[in-house]
Amino acid sequence: MNTVTWIFTGVLAVVFTVSGVAKSTMSRDRLIATGQTGIAPFPMPLVRAVAICELFAVAGLFAPWLTDTARVLTPLAAVGLAFVMIGAATSHASLREPKPVAANTTILALAAFVAASRFATLT
Repeated sequence: MNTVTWIFTGVLAVVFTVSGVAKSTMSRDRLIATGQTGIAPFPMPLVRAVAICELFAVAGLFAPWLTDTARVLTPLAAVGLAFVMIGAATSHASLREPKPVAANTTILALAAFVAASRFATLT
């Protein structure tokens, strides 16, 4: 189970590092052109804030667990990313984009698994 948790954590880290960097550096038009259409209904300051939160969450997925300091932050980071995916899926659903909704749901499931796994091993 621990190996699967680390693999899923790594997948989340890659996905949210790419997403966070893109959303924090690219223009709205460039983001939409590269497939991040879910940002369309939101103002760019909010998109940028979410991007920064995604990058902090990536650090939160690894640093506390690896340093054995404040380990509760790792599952909380995963929960935060799950909430980001709920918002993303809702946004894509309102845009009638079923494939991104399916991708968001899959990422949400990975985040929920990591959160549950890490919460279960806190004691």
